[in-house]
Amino acid sequence: MNAKLEIIALILGFLGLFGTIAITALPTWKVSAFIGANLIVMEELWEGLWMTCYRQIDIKMQCKVYDSLLILPAELQASRGLMCVSIALVLIALIVTACGFQRSNCCGDNMKGKNITLAFGGCFYLLSFLTTLIPVSWVAHSIISQFYNPTLLDSQKRELGQAIFIGWGTSGVLLATGIILLFRYSKRRSKEEEEDHYNDAYLMEEKSVVKEDSEYRSKTGSSFHKVQEYV
Repeated sequence: MNAKLEIIALILGFLGLFGTIAITALPTWKVSAFIGANLIVMEELWEGLWMTCYRQIDIKMQCKVYDSLLILPAELQASRGLMCVSIALVLIALIVTACGFQRSNCCGDNMKGKNITLAFGGCFYLLSFLTTLIPVSWVAHSIISQFYNPTLLDSQKRELGQAIFIGWGTSGVLLATGIILLFRYSKRRSKEEEEDHYNDAYLMEEKSVVKEDSEYRSKTGSSFHKVQEYV
């Protein structure tokens, strides 16, 4: 069961990595909202972190990279940086976690070092969960706020794109991975403490036996010496 948990965490970690990369690359953070007078479904507009895409019914999808970072709204500017940090954190977490597995050769037979490494991997996953959830939720909040803003035209309003929903799902995967690893660390830690306690008790018992044996020998030697003197 313990090995299965580690394998599940590894699989979830790779899913989280693929998810964060997909979220960052997809241009479907904001999509056209077909509401009110904006019922022209022959045209569709997508907005992502790096580019905007436009499609008409008779024309293939055309995408254009943003000319400048400064033309983007604040939530998209911050989301760029946070998603890049999230990808880096998941990569680090995967490497660190692999070194903390029981069957890994990174730390040799040093189980204490492996336990600490596994805990660090779980913490990195939790940090990547935050750096993924914050930009996705921030952009979603901005889209919903603008959608219900009466001062904006219907053509200016957007809906939640696929990247937002993938982002929420990926955040859940990263959170689950971090929890699994920290749970695994707590189980390992308690087992390590039990073994240390058992070893300490065994050493104390061995020392007491040796001490009693030495005392018995000293008493036996002194009594034998007295017998010799008497003789």
